[in-house]
Amino acid sequence: MAVQKQIERLWASLLGLGSRRLIALGVIGVTVFAMTGLAGYFLSRPASEVLYAGLDRQDVGRIAGALKEADIAFDVSSDGGTVLVRYGETARARMLLAEKGLPNSPNAGNELYDKLGSLGLTSFMQEVTRVRALEGELARTIQLMRGIKAARVHIVLADEGSFRRVRQPPSASVVVRSDTPDDIVAAKAIRHLVASAIPGMTPAEVTVLNTDGLLLASGDDQADAAPGAMLSLEKTVSREILDNIRKTLTPYLGLANFQISVAARLNTDKKQTNETIFNPDSRVERSVRTVKQNQVSQNATNSSPATVQRNLPQESPSASDGKQSNEENRKQEELTNYEVSSKTVSTVSGGYGIDNLSVAVLVNRANLLASLGGNPAPDAVERRLNELQQLVASAAGSRSERGDVIKVMAVDFVDSGHELAPQPPPQIGEMLLRQAGTVVNAATILVVTLLLIWFGLRPATKAILSMPSREAGAAAELAALENLSDAESSATEANQLPNWSVTPEANLIEDLTGNPRRSPQKRLEQIIEFDEEKAAAVLKQWLHQ
Repeated sequence: MAVQKQIERLWASLLGLGSRRLIALGVIGVTVFAMTGLAGYFLSRPASEVLYAGLDRQDVGRIAGALKEADIAFDVSSDGGTVLVRYGETARARMLLAEKGLPNSPNAGNELYDKLGSLGLTSFMQEVTRVRALEGELARTIQLMRGIKAARVHIVLADEGSFRRVRQPPSASVVVRSDTPDDIVAAKAIRHLVASAIPGMTPAEVTVLNTDGLLLASGDDQADAAPGAMLSLEKTVSREILDNIRKTLTPYLGLANFQISVAARLNTDKKQTNETIFNPDSRVERSVRTVKQNQVSQNATNSSPATVQRNLPQESPSASDGKQSNEENRKQEELTNYEVSSKTVSTVSGGYGIDNLSVAVLVNRANLLASLGGNPAPDAVERRLNELQQLVASAAGSRSERGDVIKVMAVDFVDSGHELAPQPPPQIGEMLLRQAGTVVNAATILVVTLLLIWFGLRPATKAILSMPSREAGAAAELAALENLSDAESSATEANQLPNWSVTPEANLIEDLTGNPRRSPQKRLEQIIEFDEEKAAAVLKQWLHQ
């Protein structure tokens, strides 16, 4: 109810001012708010805005020269790839640069064909234009890769000769400027990209180097790249094992109470295994061959053998003294052929294997003792360390037959949790320096608003509100004059001055009321001239009220 009464009182006061005064107050308020908003907009807007970003040095130089000739203030970022102009001049600067064909990257692509005429173009010029367009398109594609800021591609295509036995393969060289330190992976991707875009080119014919002169990839450097690839693979495997151990120990010990170091030794030798397996239990009779042979032979001779008995004289020789022999041979062969099942296994391994694994884990002794009760026995600490070692071995996938070594030790950390401590907030001075521009703008807007209110809104409101009080002021002046005349008449009666034939009070009142156009200042001066003491008393009474 109190709020409603205040609203009704405010509404009645506004209605009492009249439409003319309300309109004047509204115009003054809108003017003040508009001027304050405009001042805040112009003071808080940025000093400069981006004209073009991602430019190379040649484009930046050309754009700077064109803007300087057009008398347009500009600035270049610290990396030298972004041009900035003053706020509000972006459209004008871009129209001026578009008129001059800027920015115009030197890595022109297929738009080179738009500038060629249809007449007077030789085959050599056509070939050069084709190579330039291919180089430009490849450079643009390479610059789209993450971390590559600029790229230049040089292509040498095969020259078809009539008296050449061996065909010359095409080759290419690429120069890149990047922000990432690991350029080897990007160089491999660039080699395959360029080789796939040019017919007859292999990745071995593409050479990649950076702007520092470091050779990233060249020729068939698989043997040279093997150590780097081996080291990168070992780092990746070690990082993965470390993450697994950290995920296991974090809920158990807390992230700030242990440190892990993992070293993995890998073997990337390629292996090829050929194996043939015969199964004697699985056989099938294929053929049977049987051979039978019988041989009989008889030998007889009439001549007697030369013996001592034969040399003795006898009456008549015996006819049965000859030699006789009989021979009989029998042969039988049986051959059975079987088909035995066999299996051939060929295994080619091109991956990697872990030769050995070394893991070292340091545990915060204070936290470990606190988890065991503060002052545990040495056996309890040893059992806890053995449990941690088993957890680490399981998380790392270690095997004792492989020669893996896992060591868990409890040590006193120098500054436990210092690396994970929250970053202290910036000091007050640093915060003020960071927000100096915003503070200045806000203070300027506040000062402008106060000046508008003090010198604009306050005098106007005072002048409008003082207009309805003029009639009340005139009535108060008349009442004061009447009081003054009554005081004077009483004073004259008391002093008994009979020589005053004409009453000056009546003349004064008639003079004041008879000339309504006279200003209040003139009226007040007339009252003061009539009687200074009484006028001062009346003024004191007004001031007191």
